[in-house]
This record gives sequence, structure tokens and C-alpha cells, in this order.
Amino acid sequence: MVTPSERAARGRAARKTVSRSSHGRWIPAPHRPDPVAVLEKQAAGRLPDLLPIRYGRMAASPFAFLRGAAALMAGDLAAQPHTGLTVQLSGDAHLLNFGLYASPERALLFDLDDFDETHPGPFEWDVKRLAASVAVAALQNGGSRAKAQTAARAAVESYRLSVRRLAARGELDVWYERIDAADLLPLVRRSRRRQVEDALARARRRTSLHALGKLTEETGEGRRIVDDPPLLERVDSVDRTGLGKIFSDYRSSLSEERRVLLDRYRFVDAAAKAVGVGSVGTRCFVLLLEGRDAGDPLFLQIKEAGPSVLEEHLGPGPHTHHGHRVVAGQRLLQAASDIFLGWMTGPQERHFYWRQLRDMKATAEVEEMPPSMLREYARLCGRALARAHARSGDRIAVAAYLGGSDAFDRAVAEFAIRYAAQNADDHAALTAAIAAGSVSAAPDV
Repeated sequence: MVTPSERAARGRAARKTVSRSSHGRWIPAPHRPDPVAVLEKQAAGRLPDLLPIRYGRMAASPFAFLRGAAALMAGDLAAQPHTGLTVQLSGDAHLLNFGLYASPERALLFDLDDFDETHPGPFEWDVKRLAASVAVAALQNGGSRAKAQTAARAAVESYRLSVRRLAARGELDVWYERIDAADLLPLVRRSRRRQVEDALARARRRTSLHALGKLTEETGEGRRIVDDPPLLERVDSVDRTGLGKIFSDYRSSLSEERRVLLDRYRFVDAAAKAVGVGSVGTRCFVLLLEGRDAGDPLFLQIKEAGPSVLEEHLGPGPHTHHGHRVVAGQRLLQAASDIFLGWMTGPQERHFYWRQLRDMKATAEVEEMPPSMLREYARLCGRALARAHARSGDRIAVAAYLGGSDAFDRAVAEFAIRYAAQNADDHAALTAAIAAGSVSAAPDV
């Protein structure tokens, strides 16, 4: 068995391959592909009618562009030297892929909440994407370059200090580590506590019962999902035989006691749904199920899972089924996960994963945060990312690489500012392509 001191020595040795200060560099690769071409390549196989919505959402702002450009940043990070200190990456750890959700025990937690791109890889890729998203958001919100860099540095410092704290703790302590919503209030300035309390209250109301009133209406046939094309469109002719097969395959991915729970619900209605920014165009469906009676609803989301954007650069991971990859990555990275999380193979051998549509989920309104609040939120995200990496990788080696100084913090914050400028250029390239008519974009609806 490798000792803690040997693991720490491995982390310190990685500094000889990639120094901490070197993370501050950002020089585009000589043959860096056209950013619009990368997005178009990623769109292959998606639903063509929804792609203009994707491009319209990405064109809305530099931060919206960054959200949809995980594939582009993955290629940029892959062109740089990396530490080789592997964790289970989120793969898309920007600010809006953190948020609140309910644990199986109905506690409200703060954590990573998007895993479509999860894949094993070097820990600093997630940290750099988080820091870049902080810088882009801060600049877009009117902050100065200095304030944007300070906010990005706060996220990285929080990550480093949290990893070092967890490196000194035992395995079960690290596994059970979580950020409870109740722990957030002491971290917030007194003047903003009411705002945060209101956000927590809204999150607690976001349940399937709340969604019932928002997404459905009473018809002569009973409760049905409301048509709102192109974002939400009812599936009129449901193949009951095919649906039964899909349910059976999904059910088999659940643990035994959760299969019993699922069996207590019956299918009511289904609709296709457009979701997110980068995900728009992938196949996604919402199912309305009914339990004890019409007042006992359950909404499940079925989302297509393709290869992670990291796979092209890091090679295949341990899971050949991409729905399984997403579910396994989520269960590994999150402190607690949705009890209905599962996967299956759908028509045309497409991979899908399942989860609850609403389970007290809520995301911060990052694009409206003043600099000081964004800095506080960035620290919280850095802490959550560190907890996830500590569960999934060698936290002792990573902590030793990071060290007690702020060398890594300063370097990644500098990278974040430089990459924010690159992101602005790439966003401009997309808007120019839309203006020229080479890319079709639709306004968000």
C-alpha cells in the first residue's frame, strides 16, 4: 500500500513536469481550430431544428458562450502540459453548473449539478474552467480586470485550501463531507442574508408538485403536459410497448429498493424538452408519472448522453455506455445523488440517463451578482469542487502539488483573465458567423 508520504512525494514531483507558475500561461496552439467549426462539429447528430436555439443562446453574451463551449476549452486545455494528477472531472465546471438540490434525506445541499462531460482527467482542467467562468462573469457584470482576477483567484484559493484540509482527514470523513444549505448563511454578509434565505425558500418549493402546476393542465383525458413548442412539445403517439422496454432497461439500473418505489408510479404523459445552452439539440424528454393519485406526481427527465468532450483528448474512460458514465460520475462526485438516477439504451442505440426533473434544484443568478457577492460565490464553488475531487482522486498528491503558498492561485487567476479575452474573441466569431448567415440562430424563447 502506498503511504501518505509517498503520495505527497508524487504530487510534489509533478511540479518538475508542470510548475505551478506555468499555469498562468495562455498561448493559443499554432493550429487552434476555428471556434465555430468546433461547435458545428459537436452539433453533428443533434436535432437540427433546435440548433438555432443553441446558437442564439450562446450568442447572447460571452458568459453564455463559455457555457456552451466546453468542447472548445477542452481542446485548449489539452494543448497545454498537464500534471497527470487524475481525478474524476466534472468536465464542465463553470459557475452555473453548481447549485442547490435535495439529498435523498431531503436536506438541501450545494454541490456540482451537471455531469454530461464527466471523465477522468487532470484535476487542474476543472479548476481552470471554473476560474475562467468567474473571470468572464465578473468582466461581463462590469467589474474591472483587477476585480475579475481577484474573484477568480478567490475560487482557486478556496479550492487549494479545501483540498489541503481534506488531505489531512480520513477516508470516511472525506466521503461524508458535504455543504449543507444551512452552512451557507454564516458565509454571507449580513446585508445579503435575506436574499440568500429567499433563494433557499424558492429551492425548497421546486418539487414535482410545484412543477405539476407549471408544466401541465387538466384536460378531458386527465392531467397532461402543456405544449410550448419548440421548448416543450408533447409526444402525442406514445408507443406503449417501446415505453415498457425503455422503463424495464432503466429500472434495471436502479438499486432494488428504488425499483420497488418506481413500480408504484404509472405513466401519464411525455414531452420532448430543450434544455440548457450547450445541451440544446440533444434528445431530451420529460415523463409525467402518477403515484397514489393525481396529486402525487413525479417528473423524470430522460437526457441523451454522448461522448464527453474530454474523451477526444484523454481517450475512453472506464464506461462504454455514456449514460452509465454520467450516472457513475455524478454518484462519485456528488455528496449525495438523486434516488432516481439511472441509465438505459434507447432507439437507434442512443445512450440516455434519467433523473428527477425538479428536486429542489436551484442555480444562482451569476450574471446579476455584484463583484463582492460573485467573489463569495466563487469561493463556495471552489470548495465544492475540491470536495468532489478529494472523493474521486488522490487528494494527498494534489494537495502536495498545490502546496501552502499561493503560487497556483495566482497563476490560474492570470490564466483565467487571459482566457476570458480568448473567450470574448470566440464569442465575437460566433456572432460574426450569425451576422454573415453562415450560422443560423434563433432568439431565445
